[in-house]
Amino acid sequence: MSAAAIETAAAEQASPRRRWLRRYGLPLAGGCVILFWFAAALLAPVMSSYNPDFVDVANRLQPPTARHLLGTDALGRDVLSRVLYGSRISLIAGFSVVLVGAVFGTVLGGIAAYARGRAEELLMRLTDLVLCFPPIILAMAIAAALGIGTTNTIIAMLVVWWPKYARLARSLVLVQRSQEYVEAAHVLGFGHAHILFRQVIPNAIGPLIVMVTLDLGNAILVFAGLSFLGLGVVPPTPEWGAMVAEGRELVQQWWVATFPGLAILSVVMGFNFVGDGIRDWLDPHARRR
Repeated sequence: MSAAAIETAAAEQASPRRRWLRRYGLPLAGGCVILFWFAAALLAPVMSSYNPDFVDVANRLQPPTARHLLGTDALGRDVLSRVLYGSRISLIAGFSVVLVGAVFGTVLGGIAAYARGRAEELLMRLTDLVLCFPPIILAMAIAAALGIGTTNTIIAMLVVWWPKYARLARSLVLVQRSQEYVEAAHVLGFGHAHILFRQVIPNAIGPLIVMVTLDLGNAILVFAGLSFLGLGVVPPTPEWGAMVAEGRELVQQWWVATFPGLAILSVVMGFNFVGDGIRDWLDPHARRR
């Protein structure tokens, strides 16, 4: 066999692997990043050698060393420990906001699309009322009114998070309710609630799952932004956005803000990559070649 034939055969064998990596490489990398941060959140006491709130003024603003791998902040607290423990707050906040907002918005939008009439008009006008305000500004106003605290910040984000799911769910249910299986279910005597929650919404759930996955990174980013502005966690609770805020004026001590910022960047990109992969999997026509 000639050298050219051998190279051609090797290329044909390698091409499926390249196609697989091109199609699923980024989602796989994103999934690995997310799994790492979940492991960090669960195993933070094991992975960190210091209490995240332990103040050691004598060792304040120390650069990364073998003793403090990511350095120390202005109060001498270990940055690595605070980043690891901060993943707990960020992940819990992101998942709480997105999951609760998605469920509430999906139910509301589904009921509006299925009921039609005055119920749809009332629910959609309520949705439009919330959408009239810039989400981050409205969340800031609500968080400021409720007071500083993780729970209050999550509540403020929930108020502005559900309308987009309501809008999407309404459009998806409007498409599904005209399908033949809905008419068949009516003929068989199934109730409206059964048809909506057991048949219509499950058949329309694909785009909602994609939106939830892509939205998780955005929720973590918004929560970090609110904490950066002083409207999130109560000090000295470790949280990525608050840690970035603590180091924003420490230009020479770059590690104080850089490492929590990289944590935010990595988890947001991870969820975006996974969301893109799920979208390609659920919608083969939009799949990248």
